[in-house]
Amino acid sequence: MILHNKPFLGSEEKEAAFKVLSSQWVSQGEEVLKFENDLCNFFGLPEGHVVVVSSGSSALFLALSALKGKGKRVGFPVYSCAALRNAVGMLGSEEVFLDCAKDSPNINFNEAEKKGIDILMAPSMFGIPVELPTKSDYQIIEDLAQAMGAKVDNERIGLRGDIGICSFYATKMMTSGGQGGAVISKERKYIDNIRDYREFDCRDDSLLRFNFQMTDLQAAIGRAQLKKLPFFIEQREKWFKIYKEFNLQLIESKNKNFTPVRYRVVHKCGNPYEIIETLKKNNIKAIIPIEERELLDKSKKYSSALELAHSTVSLPAHLALTENQIREIANIVKSVSKN
Repeated sequence: MILHNKPFLGSEEKEAAFKVLSSQWVSQGEEVLKFENDLCNFFGLPEGHVVVVSSGSSALFLALSALKGKGKRVGFPVYSCAALRNAVGMLGSEEVFLDCAKDSPNINFNEAEKKGIDILMAPSMFGIPVELPTKSDYQIIEDLAQAMGAKVDNERIGLRGDIGICSFYATKMMTSGGQGGAVISKERKYIDNIRDYREFDCRDDSLLRFNFQMTDLQAAIGRAQLKKLPFFIEQREKWFKIYKEFNLQLIESKNKNFTPVRYRVVHKCGNPYEIIETLKKNNIKAIIPIEERELLDKSKKYSSALELAHSTVSLPAHLALTENQIREIANIVKSVSKN
């Protein structure tokens, strides 16, 4: 079976993990600090402006907490991961659901400005950079869970808002061993606040904190993966271009100043379930990126999100694939697709 997605782990990750295991220090320690410094370098930040945590969901919660989001109106797209809604609910913020922009999986920020929100959580869906306002009356959490390494005007995204978050889940652009996340910001005060929250034990005060720590074992794997990220991006771009050779209706940005990463290769069509079933008969796994039942608000008023939920299929694009397999998949999809 050709899987829809899977991590790409090799000898470098095994060596990094073995080194940590041999040291017998596997909890948060030197590798975590080195991973944070590596990420600072990746994003062009001074050391101390990144904190790594246990998951992307943790990163969202901590970013919202650092912006004092409790009780505030927080806008986020219905067409996105449940982790956004979970973070808002766990902190006690007020949910403000937003639709996608027309012909895009990303949020309609013009709609956000009409809703009187205090904070916007803005994911770059499928690896396509989200359009963000240059000025706004609200704070912005830029969500890179699907877009690690994407660029706008040749600058890596993640720092266009007040805080950025990363996810290193097993099937993201890179992983830190299955789970993991990071919070990044130009504003050191937000990062210091989050680091203080993360350091939950052996404190002299009575403030409530929680264990959101990443382990050295995770960090070591993450460091090895980060070094490979340029290759991951390049290879996924190669697969995307092969799919395009077959004239599939792939969702991509129309903004020439945007450089996406191909976390998802999403084909728009009139018969996504038929395509999925046909691929399944050929031992190939494809999925609906976000089905209607997964939309974060169950009402029917989000026309753009609903259209995407009923007209898209996500095709395999991970690094364990071969060029021949990509061409086989593309040929099947092209032969079955309906407008």
